[in-house]
Amino acid sequence: MEILKKEGEKILVIQTAFLGDAVLTLPMIRKLKELNCNASIDVLCIPASKEIFQLSSCINEIIVIDKRGKHKSFFSFIKFARQIRAKGYDRIYSPHRSFRTSLLVLQSGVKETYGFSNSSLSHGYKYLTEYIPSHHEVQRNLDLIGYDYSEKGWRVLPEIRIPESADIAAKNFLKSNNINSSFAAIAPGSIWNTKKYPLEYYEQVVQYLIAQGLKVIIIGGKEEAEIGIMLETKFHGKLISSVGNLMITESVALLKYSKILISNDSAPTHLGVCADIPVLTLYCSTVPDFGFYPYNNKSRWLSYADLECKPCGIHGYYACPLKHFQCGYKLEVELVISAIKEILND
Repeated sequence: MEILKKEGEKILVIQTAFLGDAVLTLPMIRKLKELNCNASIDVLCIPASKEIFQLSSCINEIIVIDKRGKHKSFFSFIKFARQIRAKGYDRIYSPHRSFRTSLLVLQSGVKETYGFSNSSLSHGYKYLTEYIPSHHEVQRNLDLIGYDYSEKGWRVLPEIRIPESADIAAKNFLKSNNINSSFAAIAPGSIWNTKKYPLEYYEQVVQYLIAQGLKVIIIGGKEEAEIGIMLETKFHGKLISSVGNLMITESVALLKYSKILISNDSAPTHLGVCADIPVLTLYCSTVPDFGFYPYNNKSRWLSYADLECKPCGIHGYYACPLKHFQCGYKLEVELVISAIKEILND
């Protein structure tokens, strides 16, 4: 795909998916800026991912669409689309493939639009890039902008600027909780319950980490607050929850000091890659073949594959459709601890 460039172009990237997807868009934006050094690149995102995009030096302006709030109605959406049209963009790239996003692209009045072949209303894009399921999400996003990479050249890490204030907040959190030595981080939560590795297995993982002389810190969203309180009580000061105490930026800063992150297939996996630390991602109802596995050095993943019902969906469910959740329970904790041991001793 040949992309004709001109000086001073205005480019819009639309990524209105979850936080993890936003993180995996950063390598694409970085390379897009390198290919168009004189262009101005704006990003359209949801409120939950605004903070991560603010950390990129490649982004000029962040436009927030609140699709569950003030932009939820049809009329407010059309008004928002008119505001986008008024900005006069030269090009739009949309890694997000939803109907709402495609409709926004159609309403933008922009002629040079780039989307994936499996996007909703795909006929509304001028240029379509084949969506290759076997590729990593970072790789697919680089395909979208026509970036030419080698076999391993797609492994571009998300590049963010950690403000000094965020690093200070992370250090103060460690100091206030008497964590002066090495620690491990765990992320036991997810929006989808079938992505959550069984909590009783996580407890055994925590026991192993503590036995290795490590303190353990829980990271995650507000939905993990209850789990954090319960585990803090159970492990009597050897496990600390950061949920509700740190912003996203501060969590990434905290992770940079961690020896390892053990996470479900959820956003913290990608924050760990952002911090460039060893990540062990545990797959229950989903699979790494979807293209969202950790891809930096020393990171690994585990998944129990011998199930006809797995994967049951790309996002997971609030409950196991077959009511047995064998994808979680068959991934034995001994395998997880063995992988952790290998990572820590590497």
